[in-house]
Amino acid sequence: MIRPAKLAEIPQILGLTKACAQHMKANGIFQWNEHYPSKEAFKNDVARKELYVLEEESVILACITISTVMDQEYAPVQWLTPNNSNLYIHRLAVHPEQQGKGKARRLMGFAEQKARDEGYVSVRLDTFSENKRNQRFYETLGYQRLGNIYFPKQSSDPFYCYELVL
Repeated sequence: MIRPAKLAEIPQILGLTKACAQHMKANGIFQWNEHYPSKEAFKNDVARKELYVLEEESVILACITISTVMDQEYAPVQWLTPNNSNLYIHRLAVHPEQQGKGKARRLMGFAEQKARDEGYVSVRLDTFSENKRNQRFYETLGYQRLGNIYFPKQSSDPFYCYELVL
């Protein structure tokens, strides 16, 4: 089941993202660290009703933030659609023991359907330039790579921006 996250679940969600960060580091991908994703980011996501979890048998296995807010880092990107009717994906995480089982695809399908149902024209996101697996995943879903942005607290390497026109 995919449902909105609750404030009380943030510690469990942080445990999930920490497991993902450790898994990525073990595979040479230094995308997430002690600064990101943060408790504050998740608290803001819950307050804006933008954080969702994928739960099975009362256990949170994955999460995704589906936001209407365009981060300032995205401003210089030459997007495919105007900047007034888009959803943004952040902090997609699937517990390492659950990866490869279609859970990320389910969350992305949920986000894309939400965007269609609510009349948005596209879904936008970014992924780390060193995370080739994520790049293939989004490209397989039809997302187009557009430009690079930087998050200095995370890495000196760029993040690639993607957009799916609905």
